[in-house]
Amino acid sequence: MTEAEQKIRVLIAKPGLDGHDRGAKVVARALRDAGFEVIYTGLRQTPEQVAETALQEDVDVVGLSILSGAHMRLFPEIMKLLKERKMKDVLVIAGGIIPEDDVKPLKKLGIKAIFGPGTPTGEIVEFIRKHTK
Repeated sequence: MTEAEQKIRVLIAKPGLDGHDRGAKVVARALRDAGFEVIYTGLRQTPEQVAETALQEDVDVVGLSILSGAHMRLFPEIMKLLKERKMKDVLVIAGGIIPEDDVKPLKKLGIKAIFGPGTPTGEIVEFIRKHTK
């Protein structure tokens, strides 16, 4: 398979007790429609489940979606677990309800982009294309 034929593999994950996944499903569908291979975890995933799924599925991108407000507890744990699994080259992005004050600390952890409510899906698609190998 040539490089042009290889699909970008994206994991869309819903960590924590957040029970709302409409936005994650909209993004997953947009990414699939853009030609990416998308794996959706479903609701209420632990950080361990997210990291292990990312490893087992050999993804290029992990997209974290959260609305519950637990991002400052869950995202650092997910980043630590990805690092432990030697997945430092995986592009990690996030979306959902994330206050502006939390964006800088999350980016410092290695989350490359944070997309808030109303972000056009095309912007997410282009960001992933630009930042994956």
